[in-house]
Amino acid sequence: MRTNREFPSKELLNKLVNELTSAKDLHSLQRAFATVFLLLEKQQHHLLDMGSIANLVSTLERVNMTIPASTLIKAMLKNHCYPHLGLWSPVVENMSRVEGTALRALEIFVEICNVGSEVKDSALIANMKPDTRAFNAALNACLSLGSVERAEGLLEILHGAGLRANGRSFGLLAQVYAKSGLKDKILKLDEVMNLYKVFPDGEFYGSLVSGYLTLGDLESASEVVLLMLKKACKKCHNPVETVNECCGPEAAVLPDEQIYNMLVKSFLDVRTIKDLSRFIIRAQEIEQQLVCTDQTAGAYVINACVSLGYLDKAHSILDEMNTQGAKVGLGVYFSLLKAYCKEQRTTEATQLVSDLNMAGLELDASGYDAVVDVCMTAQDFKAAFALFRDMREAGVASLKTSYLTIMTGLTENHRPELMAAFLDEVVLDPRIEVGVHDWNSIIHSFCKLGRVEDARRTFKRMVFLRFEPNGQSYLSLVHGYCAAEKYFSILLLWKEMRTRTARALGKGIEAFKIDRDLLDAFLYSLVKGGFFDAAMEVVEKMKELKMFVDKWRYKQVYMETHKKLNLSRLKKRNFRKVQAIIAFKSWLGLSS
Repeated sequence: MRTNREFPSKELLNKLVNELTSAKDLHSLQRAFATVFLLLEKQQHHLLDMGSIANLVSTLERVNMTIPASTLIKAMLKNHCYPHLGLWSPVVENMSRVEGTALRALEIFVEICNVGSEVKDSALIANMKPDTRAFNAALNACLSLGSVERAEGLLEILHGAGLRANGRSFGLLAQVYAKSGLKDKILKLDEVMNLYKVFPDGEFYGSLVSGYLTLGDLESASEVVLLMLKKACKKCHNPVETVNECCGPEAAVLPDEQIYNMLVKSFLDVRTIKDLSRFIIRAQEIEQQLVCTDQTAGAYVINACVSLGYLDKAHSILDEMNTQGAKVGLGVYFSLLKAYCKEQRTTEATQLVSDLNMAGLELDASGYDAVVDVCMTAQDFKAAFALFRDMREAGVASLKTSYLTIMTGLTENHRPELMAAFLDEVVLDPRIEVGVHDWNSIIHSFCKLGRVEDARRTFKRMVFLRFEPNGQSYLSLVHGYCAAEKYFSILLLWKEMRTRTARALGKGIEAFKIDRDLLDAFLYSLVKGGFFDAAMEVVEKMKELKMFVDKWRYKQVYMETHKKLNLSRLKKRNFRKVQAIIAFKSWLGLSS
């Protein structure tokens, strides 16, 4: 054997190993492995810091080089260099999951347990001793190997290794038995757990259900879930307590989402929806005595169907439960409703809301808002209207969010005819704040589409319902008529606006504010249409309000439209119009 003088110094060796490890490329890791392995085999491990070895093993494990990592651990054990738990346990845990490396993981665990019983100086191996997690990793290796004998052998070394099993330990054992088709041994696990003073927990029950399902025994798996509920009923009597607060060494354990997912998948694969509905009803009968849970079996089952993508089957389950007279809570419906919304299945969502209402349940405003939003996103306007009608009939107090969602969606999709029909339907509902801006949106949308007569009808409907039009109402109509070259209609609109504002002032009512954009639009359209009397009225109004007027713009409009106008010939037919033209040209600074 080489003496210490034949090796570099401890400082240099550790620096070399750490540098090679930190490089993380295959060649560097192989060199680091070879260096550490040589030192271990030559029993020169005192030249290495445990931290350097641990860093290398951890890096090898992270890059899936578990065989070299486990080789170093075995070399350490062979040469009395005892690895601490944090060094060897992750490697064993990783290797235990794969059939090809599970046996090696199991051998390392057993060897560590044997070393622990052989070394008399407990201080040397104090940090190496396995814990329950490492023990479970070894059991998982037995599961990967499908070895009942090895799994039962691990139980025998529990006390010798100073270990304590937990619910997961026996859950893994149940899966080992199931993999080998040993149902009789699964049935005796309660007795074995009592011997080891281990109480069933969620992990144990989950593994037990998984084990039975592996055996194809859906009936026994269902009974395990019902047994969990029954035990919870016995242990949780205080209505103030939750399941986790129930006292005693064996706390009440309820089936969780993972258990229901496994069970539901098996039911839907090999049984009928009617069978699954019967199971839910049996579970709900037990849950009626259970005051310490806020989620029912029905909700879990529907959630499981949703997570597995069985939305249609979930709906069928609800129908079957209602047929069988089961009590179906709002939470059960809401889970499926959210799933329909997520997938934008608006027809099904609307039908589910209808079913919910027929069942005597009340969806709150936020629930309706969510479904209406999805309908509008999917452009299913009919469904959105139907839902909003249901909201009103159900007496939902807050309608504002859904109302705005519908109006905004229809505006964005350029559907003013639907906006008008919708507004007409809800305008008298005191819970909805309909304003002039809503009518203006419809008028504006109609005008943008060139449907000015529809816009005018909407305007008249607004006035009939005693909504006072404002500047935006008139501005949209002016632009619409101008685009359609209906200048006479703009003249009538100007006269109407003047009459309305004058009447308001006569009654001492403050009329809407007339801004420059509105008067500018009127002036441009009236000039283009050749209504110079009215155009001069607009000019006077702009002077009165001290507004800036871009005369150059109107010179261009006049010259483009009326430059060929023969005033002398026109004077014989319409003297008044000629006077208005002269006045307008004079205002523009054009010669007459």
